[in-house]
Amino acid sequence: MARRLSFSIAQPITIVGWFIASILLIALVVTATYSLELPGEDRALTQAFYYAILAAGLYFIIATLMCVTVYGAHKGHYPQEFKLTMSQRTLMLQTISFMVYMLGGAAVYHRVEGWKFLDAVYFTNFTLLTVGIGSLAPKTHTGRALLFPFAIGGIVILGLVVGSIRSLVLERGKKKLGSRMVEKKRVQMLKKMHKKEEQHQKLTPIESAEQAEQLGMTERQRRKFEFELVRQIQDQATSRQKWNALFISGSAWLFLWFVGAFVFWKAEHQQEWSYFGALYFAYTSLLTIGYGDFTNFSNSGKPAFVFWSLLAVPALTIVISNMGDTVVKGIRDLTDYLGEFTILPGENPTRQKAKRLLMSVRSKFDKDAGAAKMMDQPPGMIGETEKQDRGDSHREAMVTDCIAGEVEKEELEDATEASKRGDELAQSAHEYHYQLIREFRNVLKHLGESPPRQYTYEEWAWFLKLMGEDEDDQSSHRKAPINVRSKKGQEPDMQRAASDGSKQQRRQWSWLGNRSPLMGEEDEPAWVLERLSITLEKELRKQHEKKKSSSKGPKEGDGMKPSSSSGSSQTLEQQGKGGEEE
Repeated sequence: MARRLSFSIAQPITIVGWFIASILLIALVVTATYSLELPGEDRALTQAFYYAILAAGLYFIIATLMCVTVYGAHKGHYPQEFKLTMSQRTLMLQTISFMVYMLGGAAVYHRVEGWKFLDAVYFTNFTLLTVGIGSLAPKTHTGRALLFPFAIGGIVILGLVVGSIRSLVLERGKKKLGSRMVEKKRVQMLKKMHKKEEQHQKLTPIESAEQAEQLGMTERQRRKFEFELVRQIQDQATSRQKWNALFISGSAWLFLWFVGAFVFWKAEHQQEWSYFGALYFAYTSLLTIGYGDFTNFSNSGKPAFVFWSLLAVPALTIVISNMGDTVVKGIRDLTDYLGEFTILPGENPTRQKAKRLLMSVRSKFDKDAGAAKMMDQPPGMIGETEKQDRGDSHREAMVTDCIAGEVEKEELEDATEASKRGDELAQSAHEYHYQLIREFRNVLKHLGESPPRQYTYEEWAWFLKLMGEDEDDQSSHRKAPINVRSKKGQEPDMQRAASDGSKQQRRQWSWLGNRSPLMGEEDEPAWVLERLSITLEKELRKQHEKKKSSSKGPKEGDGMKPSSSSGSSQTLEQQGKGGEEE
């Protein structure tokens, strides 16, 4: 973490250390079990013995997982250097803080109440997890008074830990899993459309008026049809991803429930628990109900409960959170819908809502509905159509916006001066730069929004026009490939941002293809922002070169006239390099 040692040196030392600690604990456990006198009727192995077994198992699992990480890095699945992100550091610090808080509280109650230390650990565990079993409770006024700040502080720290686990474990792979699901849905939809001749024709660019008349749509309308299909694929993939997360977390919770019940059934055999009784105890503990009719008294049951509860209770919290995105959301929407039609009508009359519902159903079956024309100007101020929540802007974004604002002001002044001189070409160039910078600043405000901003087709068409693309021009369009092939050792060129200036070939793309800006892990605002910056950089470089050449000697036609190809001589796919497609 502190990077005082290189990762290649620190990792082997850490792995060997974990393995040594595990082996030493296992040796001590085996020695205590077989070398010493076996427990009689009045003697039993202590809680420390069972904690040692759990610790030895954890040490071995950690060392093994680190070995797997080394192997994955050697094979190229992981980076060679491991650097903790801010969220990972936060989770580590919060987890350490919670454990120190729980063990420190146990030391205090060990002193105040006269309990054994490990019994106090058991007490602080079910107290901070809000289980409240009741087998142990403070008897002194001091212990009861200390419970007030201790419980609330521990619950707050636990909430922070659970929130960090969810954001790190679930959100970290969300984009990768989401992009894979989108790709899978894309392939399925394309295969389905290829079986239908009418749908298959809509995937081919329109190159003539006869083809457009036969198909009943223009090239722009066909492109918008592709765009809407991508949005449909994204919605389906997002919904499936949420249900998959609920299934995985629910399965983990059920596994912990049944396995934990089995462990408690075996550990509390002296109390003659049945498996159903242990199942009942595990369930009430998982839901933090804690009736107290079933409690752990054995030295093996208490350590098992501490270890199990630290896994099971956060797992239940994650399940409930995933249910909020799926089951609970569906129930809430259904309740609101029924309420608006019955006892709690909203602002709009019921007849209007029913009419709007029928229109939405009809639009799904109308294949040619909603064919809108692209505006030559941006659709309003980009981002003003819908207010979305977003976090505070980063300092770097604020500095970038300030610099862009100054450049935007300069370009507007240059355009005004060129207009006064009667230089139309220079005026057009400066106005084009002004449009680029203005949209750059607008898109900069959309970074970091939650959920990520999704632009409409008209907004995308305007952005593409600024980049040198025209949705009416079929020369840069192509039929979306079903299967994607890449060169050995390379990934398919999805959302590639690097510009290949040495190759001036036009690479065609489709909204439904892997080269589409909607396919991949990068958010739409980040993609647009990077392409606008590339286009602006290229245009400013051109302007600088023209000024240098004009200083050497006046040349005719000095200036730049932005057109459908002036924003960028390359298409979107020129700015991406890498794999080839089938």
